[in-house]
Amino acid sequence: MDLKEILSRCDHTLLRPDCTAQEIRELCDQAIRYGCATVCIPPTHVAGARRYVGDRMKICTVVGFPNGYATPVVKAFETDDAVKNGADEIDMVINLCMVRDQCWDKLQDEISRVRRACGGRLLKVIIECCLLTQEEKIRMCQIVSQSGAEYIKTSTGFSTGGATFEDVRLLREHCSPEVKVKAAGGITTLEDARQFLELGAERLGTSRIVKLAMEAEA
Repeated sequence: MDLKEILSRCDHTLLRPDCTAQEIRELCDQAIRYGCATVCIPPTHVAGARRYVGDRMKICTVVGFPNGYATPVVKAFETDDAVKNGADEIDMVINLCMVRDQCWDKLQDEISRVRRACGGRLLKVIIECCLLTQEEKIRMCQIVSQSGAEYIKTSTGFSTGGATFEDVRLLREHCSPEVKVKAAGGITTLEDARQFLELGAERLGTSRIVKLAMEAEA
């Protein structure tokens, strides 16, 4: 798998809480130049990024990020606002409190509400694997598979750990075939990126791979 193919699977990401509009424009320029799948950016920058890129690049943003404990109504409102501002894809964080309390029906309802608010845009569900037991991960695979979401995603990158090979393998094994896997958090080398994709990830959330491409070009 060559670098161009890897880059085409990357959501070129900048979610630092103090990132500036200029940094977001530079991120967009890089993503367009290197053929990334999307830029993944904070909700506050979506409208500006959409004006800047037009239809040259897809824009992904986050909902309930990074902790996931906003109510379903709030997450649905965030999603609706992001879509109106020009987002093409939504990465939502599940309510981990509900996981701990085993409120599986409420989790299903939460994802469904956000799914409806997407208005046909692509939805990725972040389950924050580093905070879940093996049994909880498998249960979330089942719930996401039943929800209509297009992706299950390993991590926010803001918690105690990021993507692991073991988690990607597990998610791919226990999700239905139509649900894709996004690995995110701590992907810093081309070899790791290749291995995540070979294990079944369809998308990578990372900023480092484009930087490696830029370094190689230089």
